[in-house]
Amino acid sequence: MNAPEQRPPLPPFTAETAALKVRLAEDGWNTRDPDRVVLAYTPDTVWRNRAEFPVGRDQARALLQRKWARELDYRLIKELWAFAGHRIAVRFAYEWHDDSGHWFRSYGNENWEFDAAGLMARRFASINDLPIQAADRKFHWPLGRRPDDHPGLSELGL
Repeated sequence: MNAPEQRPPLPPFTAETAALKVRLAEDGWNTRDPDRVVLAYTPDTVWRNRAEFPVGRDQARALLQRKWARELDYRLIKELWAFAGHRIAVRFAYEWHDDSGHWFRSYGNENWEFDAAGLMARRFASINDLPIQAADRKFHWPLGRRPDDHPGLSELGL
């Protein structure tokens, strides 16, 4: 029999492990690879993402495929807000442009709940989009993982 999936760090979280969990989630989402990202979630994960309410990895994957087909050159920064036990609260911002070249910075908050194996069982996101000029962008690293020396949200004044 196979061992159950695990996604360290595992709850209950400490300040250090919660911050690591947030950074690992950011790194995953910055791959823009729906197949890879959904592996961090339970098979029966429940989300609220804007006005969509996917349940399970297949629906979450479909949401992410639509998202990254529309949100081009996506770059995300997440920051730990609070944690307790098996829950983490995060604030985030990401920059992207549409297929017409219009840039946006999307701001939001997420509440996460994890199972004992460290997989995210519930993800509730509230997100707002702000149109910006290309000259106002703050996230300039090459697509993929944010470099360790790139400022975070607080350092950027966001």
